[in-house]
Amino acid sequence: MTNASTQAATAGSGVAGGRLFIVATPIGNLGDVTFRAIEVLKTVPLVAAEDTRLTRRLFARYEIATRMLSYHARSGPRRQLELLEHLRSGWDLALVTDAGTPLISDPGGELAAAWAADGGVVVPIPGASAVLAALVASGLAVTRWTFEGFLPRRGRERRERLARIAADERACVIYEAPSRVPDTLADLAAAAGPERQAAVCRELTKLHEEVVRGPLAEMARRAAADELTLRGEFVIVLEAVTAGEATARLAAAKSPTAMADARVEVARMVAGGEKRSDAVRRVASANGLDRRELYRPD
Repeated sequence: MTNASTQAATAGSGVAGGRLFIVATPIGNLGDVTFRAIEVLKTVPLVAAEDTRLTRRLFARYEIATRMLSYHARSGPRRQLELLEHLRSGWDLALVTDAGTPLISDPGGELAAAWAADGGVVVPIPGASAVLAALVASGLAVTRWTFEGFLPRRGRERRERLARIAADERACVIYEAPSRVPDTLADLAAAAGPERQAAVCRELTKLHEEVVRGPLAEMARRAAADELTLRGEFVIVLEAVTAGEATARLAAAKSPTAMADARVEVARMVAGGEKRSDAVRRVASANGLDRRELYRPD
């Protein structure tokens, strides 16, 4: 009997409760699941899944017949209490999300924290990760990196987060929804400098996997001009830079000369018949400038 089977077989003893297995599942290609993940999913008595319909596809592929129930961000405290009682009764539980590793920009953190606080055992079953896949596919300097997940959508919190990213020397990984990719690239260019290199990774491990690389300003311009395919799952990676490079790039982007030149370009486009709002958006994206600042008169 293997280790995972032994662990599952000892569940129900009631001595210290069951084990909570945090199981990574494929982020697209179902072939990316690990042998250990399959074994755990087959031997535990219950699987808590973010979306049971999606998880059933994985179960069908690998002939997994384990009982499953839903557990997602809107499940409420009653479902979490039910799962905790299951663990307290000595039974193992596996937690999976739609794709990738649970708790990483996915639900499950409160359950794991509650069970750990109870003194329960939490067992990681590593596997596919959109973060790591994007880092290695980016082709950028990523020896040291940070993970931001999804940025705040607007307001002061977003501006402050962008400022921290710009000042950080490490590579940065960001998740983003397709419709928000253009705005996020433009904001990143304005915050971190137009020349900072980035990789826009789409549909990793899937049929239409794509990685587009280039300076932030160029990526923002292409996204605004519909030159990037804005469908599917997106991960944006910013290159690592030295402190000196980060400071120099940011200073160049925010210099009076850069802003003056941008205002001249906006005026030229407006004189040519383009709406001022469109001209400002395009010029700001292309040069990594703050749109609000560009709107202001000289």
